[in-house]
Amino acid sequence: MKFFLNNFHNVKVTSPIINVLIMKFKPLSLLFIVCISTQSCDYFSNPNDKMVRILEARNKMYDVKNNPFSTELELAFYDSIIKTSEDGFYKFSNEINKGNALLKLGKEAESVATLERVIDKIKKLGGRDDTESLKNLAIAYMRLGEKQNCFNYHNTESCILPIQKNGIHTIRQGSQKAIEVYKKLLEINPNDYESRWLLNIAYMTLGDYPAKVPSQYLIPNLNKNNSDYTVKPFVDVATNVGIKSRNLSGGVILDDFNNDNYLDIVTSDWSLNGAMHYYQNDKRGGFIDISKFSQLGRFKGGLNMIQADYDNDGDTDIFVLRGAWMKQLGRQPNSLLRNNGDGTFTDVTIKSGIYSEFPTQTATWNDFNNDGYLDLFIGNESSSENSYPCELYLNNQDGTFKNVAKLAKCDVVSFIKGVTSADYDNDGDVDLFLSGMNKKKILLKNMGNKNDIPQFIDVTDQAGLGELKVLTFPTWFWDYDNDGWQDLFVCGYQYQGSIAGNIAMEALGFANDGSKMYLYHNNHDGTFTDVSQEAGLHKTVFAMGSNFGDIDNDGFLDMYLGTGNPDYKSLTPNKLFRNMGNGKFADVTVSSRVGNLQKGHGVAFNDLDNDGDADIFAEIGGAYIGDSFYNSLYLNPGQNNNRWIKLQLEGTDTNRSAIGTKIKVSFKENGVSRSVYRILNSGGSFGASALRMEIGIGQATIIDQIEITWPKSHKKKVFKNIQPNQYIKIIEGENNFSKVDIKRTVFPTAGAKSSICI
Repeated sequence: MKFFLNNFHNVKVTSPIINVLIMKFKPLSLLFIVCISTQSCDYFSNPNDKMVRILEARNKMYDVKNNPFSTELELAFYDSIIKTSEDGFYKFSNEINKGNALLKLGKEAESVATLERVIDKIKKLGGRDDTESLKNLAIAYMRLGEKQNCFNYHNTESCILPIQKNGIHTIRQGSQKAIEVYKKLLEINPNDYESRWLLNIAYMTLGDYPAKVPSQYLIPNLNKNNSDYTVKPFVDVATNVGIKSRNLSGGVILDDFNNDNYLDIVTSDWSLNGAMHYYQNDKRGGFIDISKFSQLGRFKGGLNMIQADYDNDGDTDIFVLRGAWMKQLGRQPNSLLRNNGDGTFTDVTIKSGIYSEFPTQTATWNDFNNDGYLDLFIGNESSSENSYPCELYLNNQDGTFKNVAKLAKCDVVSFIKGVTSADYDNDGDVDLFLSGMNKKKILLKNMGNKNDIPQFIDVTDQAGLGELKVLTFPTWFWDYDNDGWQDLFVCGYQYQGSIAGNIAMEALGFANDGSKMYLYHNNHDGTFTDVSQEAGLHKTVFAMGSNFGDIDNDGFLDMYLGTGNPDYKSLTPNKLFRNMGNGKFADVTVSSRVGNLQKGHGVAFNDLDNDGDADIFAEIGGAYIGDSFYNSLYLNPGQNNNRWIKLQLEGTDTNRSAIGTKIKVSFKENGVSRSVYRILNSGGSFGASALRMEIGIGQATIIDQIEITWPKSHKKKVFKNIQPNQYIKIIEGENNFSKVDIKRTVFPTAGAKSSICI
């Protein structure tokens, strides 16, 4: 019977066995007939099977010609050329390509051996060193050293700039060999800033920076803060608390998925061979991997994810975004995963009406037509070869959606890498900002509804954003200066030559063509002013996964930027900037010990151990199989004795997640009246913080009032004289809040060392 149920969909209506089976299993006969007539036996199968099969089929479409990330096929391709070619530059160049493919696959020792052998052949044939081949060999040596040390014996200091203590390599050969090659490259070209940067990093891995770096190649002060301000060091406890898997680049969501008030962690992996993981908080200082039980582990792919209670049932659901960077081969379906409330998730993408196959990694939940239900805007990646318009799915209030992007005039065709939504002009309607690899950025103002559909107009130029004509990636709205108006942050993602070279030039104080960070202050009149220079942010940073939060509870939002790109030579530190509260930001990366040199993707800020201060989770890992890495959970040691308040908001007339709700917290600090403004959302465009508010209030001993403005009705509710350092729940329409009982958990930090995982 079990075999029949599992395979019934393969049985044709005319099959003679049906009559026999119907006679034998009369109670099920009607159900069988219905199944046959509808050509579907989904009743008998797991509803997640369909999406899993679709993703498996998409994964089989890849080939080396169209997909530069299909490294196994790439290796086979180069092998076939080498076997049929005679000795000469053509064959040798493909042997170099083979060595690089081996490196992408994580076969560092084989890569080194292949590159060494062919580089000698090229020199004999051409009479001189080939610099590009030498660069490939040098980074292969660097990666070999990382595998033998940072990967195989991972610990809290691994790959953190400056590399020190347990982060220093005990197996030294890889870095030593890399140093020899980088010296040779710099003798050939002293202005090779990429090699200069990597030479300094190689010396640092051996504990020889800065003392043994040749003076003419030294980049000074890489072991010192880039500002006069310091913070207490964070410590990476990911492996100690049960987050031990390694993955490629992907997204992260921190939120309470089982409604026990403790924050859980969900991660994704951009590869269609890479599974999602669901780590449930055990409330005892650790996390349990329930990926298999929850069904999330069955789903592959997804460079980014965002969460919301889209159906207002009280459970937080997940939307997975797929196909980023892949152009035509990025036509992978996104997934809407409905939280069943029992620890499991069901894919309802097709059922909900939001199935599409456009390459993307960015979207935003918000109530764009102000009906109390969350809508979904998706920014897709169009190119010169393919047009994939952005999508706006309005919630039908019955678990389904309708794409109205064209009617709403937001069906933008561009290479979108980041979207953010907020009511930037305080007119009660939610607006959109789009960042991407086309040089024109786009600010879409929501003009209100027409036939229940929001109407957007492009106000980029009028708002003063038209001059931002560089390639950009992560973005968000935030009120960085607490004036009650949403400001805008967007980070550049363009460089000339190499990312590492631009970073080296920045560190040396040389002008370079790398794009910067851009901070736009809201002028309260529909326009913005670029204040990046005044804020100390006009610096070269190539950010990917990024987010913001308040690390020291002073009431001002700080930010953490994950950096890099797929190139292994993009060995640049992730960055932490502290908001100084005076319009300026300080780079505190070195003192905070969060400057991971590996690729930084999804980032989220939240107080995971319930001690009152924000911790930082960073999804670490690159695009290639050999660039997988351990994720990081940076535990905040507590920067001071500043106080805080946590708010869990629940909409009734408003969407239940309360996304878009405005919060104003007013208090006196040392006799000075202050207010902190927040809008409830998951933060930046690449990585998702929990849908709860964690607000610092400095040294205030009492909160004078908390003002809540619910987005649908725009009604205000005020609560007065609230004690700090507590977690409270506010339900729309109720006159009193309730206290949430939640215990502090202790995350183990001793050793903070993982087991070997290759």
